[in-house]
Amino acid sequence: MDMTDLKSAIDDHMDAAENSIMGLKGRLDNLETELARPGSNGAFGFAADDAEHKTAFLDGFIQKGDDTALKAFEAKALSTGTGGDGGFAVPTVIDEEIEKQLVDLSPLRKIVKVKTIETSDYKRLVNTGGTGSGWVGETDGRTETDTPSLKEVSIVPGEVYANAAATQRALDDMQFDAEAWLQEEVAEEFAVKEAAAIVNGSGTDQPKGFLHADYTATIGKVKTGAAGALQDADVLIDAVHALKSRYRQGAYFVMNSATLAAVRKLKDADGNFIWRAGLIEGQPDMLLGYPVAEVEDMPDMADGAFAIAFGNFERAYTLVERAGVRVLRDPYSNKPYVNFYATKRVGGALVNEDAIKLVEFSA
Repeated sequence: MDMTDLKSAIDDHMDAAENSIMGLKGRLDNLETELARPGSNGAFGFAADDAEHKTAFLDGFIQKGDDTALKAFEAKALSTGTGGDGGFAVPTVIDEEIEKQLVDLSPLRKIVKVKTIETSDYKRLVNTGGTGSGWVGETDGRTETDTPSLKEVSIVPGEVYANAAATQRALDDMQFDAEAWLQEEVAEEFAVKEAAAIVNGSGTDQPKGFLHADYTATIGKVKTGAAGALQDADVLIDAVHALKSRYRQGAYFVMNSATLAAVRKLKDADGNFIWRAGLIEGQPDMLLGYPVAEVEDMPDMADGAFAIAFGNFERAYTLVERAGVRVLRDPYSNKPYVNFYATKRVGGALVNEDAIKLVEFSA
């Protein structure tokens, strides 16, 4: 290729790039025009009503305790969030950010199935087996097969709460980011309470934990062979293969940091560590080829403790939540602080005990 051809090729490439850029600019201009129209989505990705709700919530209710605009907005929106206790629904844009932070803070919320419901409870039919089948030719008769056994799982959400507090002076200060502060406080407290309940919850006004006695009586177990101790990696291999192969894809090991410290020291028969650190940011640590969720609410290694769980938690456990967070402002009970009592309805239950196995630290 001579210089003339090379220059022509470069010119063609630059013309194509310039046309692409101008086309993209035109599309962005059209999008900005569309977003600026009344009733369209605002510049930040939420509707004008959401912006109005957010302003009334933060500038009026949170910072000044003035709920006039918020009451007017929720009455206009026919919201059921307003109650006689003075509580108000958190704006959608803030509620979604709380949900995002919950996922980041809670290792279990990342791996269980989370369902949002609009009703007072959640019911699900679970097939416990027994479905019959057979082989037939094109014109052969079909004999009746066994019918599946079904059980109903009903989850009634309880109420998880956070009680954040700030001084009125801080709220009055324009440098204080009330939105970010509320999101962080509420998400952190919700994450702590949720994680504890998913593991050990009683099921009364809260999720029923997968280590509840009702579940551990029927979940399959692999014993370590030593009281309160983990002797070698063989028991973890046994736990993996105790789980049916159809559940292994998407399975996790779940344990607390103290147990994980002991597991990280285990080696295989060739002297290689069975634990592998995630090599890429955001990639989970791996144990025998499966990711590890570090959950501090799991029990420590002790005689008879179920200190390690292995399973497909998305298929084993369902967490349900009613959409929306409500906040009650209380400037009286804890002067000079203003308390913000945030609530969310959450429930949970084990729906498939075959999708999880427990490692029991006993002989």
